[in-house]
Amino acid sequence: MKKVQKGFTLIELMIVVAIIGILAAVAIPAYQDYITKAKVSKVATAVASIQTAVADYAQNNAGNFPAAMAMGGDWSTIGLGTTGPAATTEVSSIALLTGGAIEATTTVATPNPCTIRFTPSVQTNVVKWVVATTGTTTPCTSAAVIAQIAKWN
Repeated sequence: MKKVQKGFTLIELMIVVAIIGILAAVAIPAYQDYITKAKVSKVATAVASIQTAVADYAQNNAGNFPAAMAMGGDWSTIGLGTTGPAATTEVSSIALLTGGAIEATTTVATPNPCTIRFTPSVQTNVVKWVVATTGTTTPCTSAAVIAQIAKWN
């Protein structure tokens, strides 16, 4: 009489483990890029209200920004109170620079955080934003971060 096979052979199990390993090797880096993109895109959300306030100020003042705006010295100038916006889980600090530029420091690349600068360009009552990262570490210069920032320009 023949014995009926019960279970899987070692070769079959090894093939399944190899396939899972290959899939994991491809999926984990893609997932890391996805996490980085999601965190960086939250910077745009954190900065959106400030962009609106700066654009409104620029349109009401012929594109001129007072020196008091530099380094977040006077958030009340653009109607955002005296202390400016609070930090979030993705943005550790936001500073208002000379010329209405907004600089957000992210928590994406701790301990070497990315700094993303939103610089306004006022042209015939329209404010356009030029966005760039000033970070030099790997997460800041990764393709995921660069691609996300390129969408905002």
